Amino acid sequence: MQRYDKKIALVTGAAQGVGRAVARRLAAEGASVVLVDREAKLCEPALTEIAAAGGRASACGADLATHAGAAAMVAHALKLHGRIDVSVHNVGGTIWAKPFWEYKPEEIEAEIARSFWPTVWSCHAVVPVMRAQGAGAIVNIGSAATRWTLRVPYSASKGAVNALTVTLARELAQTGVRVNCVAPGALEVADRITPRNTNPVTEADRVWRAAAVAESVGDTPMKRAGTVEEVAAAVCFLAADEASYVTGEVMHVAGGAG
Repeated sequence: MQRYDKKIALVTGAAQGVGRAVARRLAAEGASVVLVDREAKLCEPALTEIAAAGGRASACGADLATHAGAAAMVAHALKLHGRIDVSVHNVGGTIWAKPFWEYKPEEIEAEIARSFWPTVWSCHAVVPVMRAQGAGAIVNIGSAATRWTLRVPYSASKGAVNALTVTLARELAQTGVRVNCVAPGALEVADRITPRNTNPVTEADRVWRAAAVAESVGDTPMKRAGTVEEVAAAVCFLAADEASYVTGEVMHVAGGAG
């Protein structure tokens, strides 16, 4: 018997990167997975992979930077399956890398809209469902970047995700709903479908981005970038019934960083 037999799982940001790897692994372990991204069609390559491996999955398009988008995602999953056992909130990722004083106000707002609000709204939408069920596992995706430079708005957003995880877990501790966080470090991501920054890239942007990457790997005791599969393994442990006595944890999957 697989760990996720008869389980229904939501995975946000599932078209690429960590989300796609988590969706693949959950499906491989028996879950029926609802892949969520900005547009459902972006999830088609991941759906094809899952189907080819014998898994069960569907896709949903939603703007998770809004409460309405998160509510629609949850309603879609309930209409399909009637329950939600696991919800993995992965939307996020730094858009720019530069000194804090170089950010325009609207860029700061965009970073927070991308890397904090989707987790807030996804939690807010799914918690009532899990409380009514008396069971459920939420895994938020944070980041080891909470202590790295050249991405202050993103790092602050992920620090807020850590705090959201811990405090929400304590509020829900006696309800049967667990909340944990996986904080990846530097990662190799080969399946980027949509660029984070669609603006023209300047020479300064290239220098700052290279410095940010160098810092991430340089601050990692294992001196290498991780893989999305390594992150997915941690997520799928925390969301599984075998982790039933684990809640409010922020697990760094970062080669010793964090």
